[in-house]
Amino acid sequence: MKVARLEADRAALLVVDIQEAFRGVIPGADAITARTQILARAATLLGLPIIVSEQYPKGLGKTVAELDEVLAGATVLEKTTFSAAHAAGFSLAGRDQVIVCGTETHICVAQSALDLLAADAEVWLACDALGSRSPDDRALAIQRLALAGAVPSSTESICFELMKDAKNPHFKEIQGLIK
Repeated sequence: MKVARLEADRAALLVVDIQEAFRGVIPGADAITARTQILARAATLLGLPIIVSEQYPKGLGKTVAELDEVLAGATVLEKTTFSAAHAAGFSLAGRDQVIVCGTETHICVAQSALDLLAADAEVWLACDALGSRSPDDRALAIQRLALAGAVPSSTESICFELMKDAKNPHFKEIQGLIK
């Protein structure tokens, strides 16, 4: 399989269900939130649309407060369907590449990524910004999604690939987010 390169003018960021109810049960939840902050700041600087899904927020709570500032301009979609791609109002705004982060990797992230792949979008997994209650479920989901055509990657790799060049006007700021 030939893997394309991420292009800032083709990509969108999808933040899946990083909600209050998951905070205490997802191993590494704070690190996932921190990596998502980096992705969201970089996406904003580089002009990527950001879509945030919230699974049944009445029961599971809203997106964690630590992400409020960096997701201020994002499209937020409440859903009961596990796939964010099937949430009312979901749109990639003409983009055909999607960077995905969030929880739970083996449920809502996986179903979202599989539906995006089925719709011919290219999907990148920010693996260091993905979580599940069970590390085994997380690992198996990443493996399954890679076999289905998603590209496993990391926050740092994604950010640098989107910038392409140290001459990018946002290089110093994005580099500072990562260090």
